[in-house]
This record gives sequence, structure tokens and C-alpha cells, in this order.
Amino acid sequence: MTERVRVDRDRCMGAGMCALTAPEVFTQDDEGLSEVLPGRGEVGPSPDPRVREAVRACPVGAVRVEVV
Repeated sequence: MTERVRVDRDRCMGAGMCALTAPEVFTQDDEGLSEVLPGRGEVGPSPDPRVREAVRACPVGAVRVEVV
């Protein structure tokens, strides 16, 4: 089972909580919206706890981990 972390950029408001919580996975673009760093989207079956915390920290629910 593989899991992938995603940011719904239509929902993202640029709070940056994901980038603050897990800067090795998330960043913010020039518009201030969050995105997953290249090559960091696949998180495997046991993602870093900071990724799960970033999902919880997003105030609008734009960050999620999906099974692919």
C-alpha cells in the first residue's frame, strides 16, 4: 500500500501550517499557496508523524494523505 500526500490548491488559503510543521515535505509558492516539494509526495505506509500533524494543522483541510 502506497500513500501520497496532496494539497488541494483550490482550498488552500496559504496559512503555511503544513510548511511550518513538515518543511521537508511542504513549501509555499510565489502566491503563498502550499505545495508538496518535488519527489516528496510518496510517503509510504508509515509517513513521518509530522506529515500527519500537517494534515491536522491545516485550518481549511487542504492537506490530505491518500492511498494510491
